[in-house]
Amino acid sequence: MSNQHIFRQAWGKFATGVTVVTTVRPDGEIHGMTANGICSVSLDPLMALVCAGHHTASHPLIKESGRFTINILSLEQQSIAEYFARPSEKKTGDVDVSFTISPHGGAIVDGSLAHMDCHVVAETVAGDHTVFIGEVDQLDAGSGDPLIFFEGKFGQLAGADV
Repeated sequence: MSNQHIFRQAWGKFATGVTVVTTVRPDGEIHGMTANGICSVSLDPLMALVCAGHHTASHPLIKESGRFTINILSLEQQSIAEYFARPSEKKTGDVDVSFTISPHGGAIVDGSLAHMDCHVVAETVAGDHTVFIGEVDQLDAGSGDPLIFFEGKFGQLAGADV
């Protein structure tokens, strides 16, 4: 068993929330990727980060646009998470996802538990990923039960309403 396999297996033991990170192409087309490589960075100013693999379609789009929106998904949005986890060529529009465009041009997944629309203020190459640090231009937080990811599967918190 390779160290990369063990590394992935070890991180699979870390239960995370599920997000869709969106970017908007210059032609207005919305692109998204399901991600858990996100975290808060700073409260003053408000900052968050996204890690995008160099092989993903999102990487050059975030780099070019200088923007990303982190959308934290609710338990009811598992089909959206699964859709945006697909390779680009398999995102065929067969899942109903609606968006609201923020005043700053970010794509907010309607119904998400929270979102943070950010502009990139720094980026650092780290192995086969780039860490994009963004300052938050707009955010909102709602209520509901989060979608969870653990050991390669989606799930819910114990006691969460279905």
